[in-house]
Amino acid sequence: MSKPPELKIKRIDVFQLDMPYSGGIYYLSVGREYPSFGGTFVRITAEDGIEGWGESTPFGSNFIASHALSVRVGIAEIAPKLIGQDPRGVNRINDIMDDTLLGHEHAKAALDIACWDIFGKWTNLPVCELLGGRTDTKLPIITSLPVREPGGMLALVDEYRAKGSRGFSVKISGDPVIDAASITEALKDKKPDEWFVVDANGGLTVEGINLKVQMFGGLTKARRVRDLCLAAGYIISVQETCGSDIGFAPLVHLSQTIPEHSLRCVLASRHMLTVKTADAAFDIIDGYVVAPTVPGLGITPRLDVLGDPVASYF
Repeated sequence: MSKPPELKIKRIDVFQLDMPYSGGIYYLSVGREYPSFGGTFVRITAEDGIEGWGESTPFGSNFIASHALSVRVGIAEIAPKLIGQDPRGVNRINDIMDDTLLGHEHAKAALDIACWDIFGKWTNLPVCELLGGRTDTKLPIITSLPVREPGGMLALVDEYRAKGSRGFSVKISGDPVIDAASITEALKDKKPDEWFVVDANGGLTVEGINLKVQMFGGLTKARRVRDLCLAAGYIISVQETCGSDIGFAPLVHLSQTIPEHSLRCVLASRHMLTVKTADAAFDIIDGYVVAPTVPGLGITPRLDVLGDPVASYF
């Protein structure tokens, strides 16, 4: 069997964008507040001109051991080692990244996802087909709701219900009395086809699988976790700490590969931001979304929004 033609990474550009939270300030437990989120975007260009895009937008530095600046510092460490490598060999790309930098999965995520975008465009297939094959399932949308006084929860649910969400992740503060009141208020007008989950952001014991692509380092490692979860019979929610249109795309593609009986929902991460970073066919219709059929991730980044690169490697 003949080898496929060579394809090598020629250039890696890094973009930085501060993206305000759409609701003013995003409140988490233990008094954590995030008025905006620092987005890092990666464009990988192959020698034949194919471009791949990825995003990593973590919460603030006091959520988990990751923050926006560490993403870009991590990319600076890794990117030079990827020049000249084949972006289609996603497992080998991840081996190189792991050999170069221990941990720092948020930094690796944007690079990994950009390679998958190139892989899809090179094969003329959407990424979900390369991840294991497309299901025919419409993907139910869930929205992340910040910690808020009980009296404001119902209005918050109504706001995101109007944007197409069928599910709601209610953040709690850690005060049992206030939390109980907030949950009760959020559920007050629950529709028959809606569901609610409660999220303490690390303050409760683990009782399920919430697969966050950036936290695992991108689609390559998230795909491995998906397969383990499916083999164990777990229900999977595909979510993210945060992410714009570029970061939402890999969530949809991964979700599109999960059988309907094993998929809980996919997070509409872009609802959290006031900035639109790309154009894409990820329309939410009656609370559901499906992955587009165009090659790669199916996104067209808005370069006028992202601005000029803050770093380049070649």
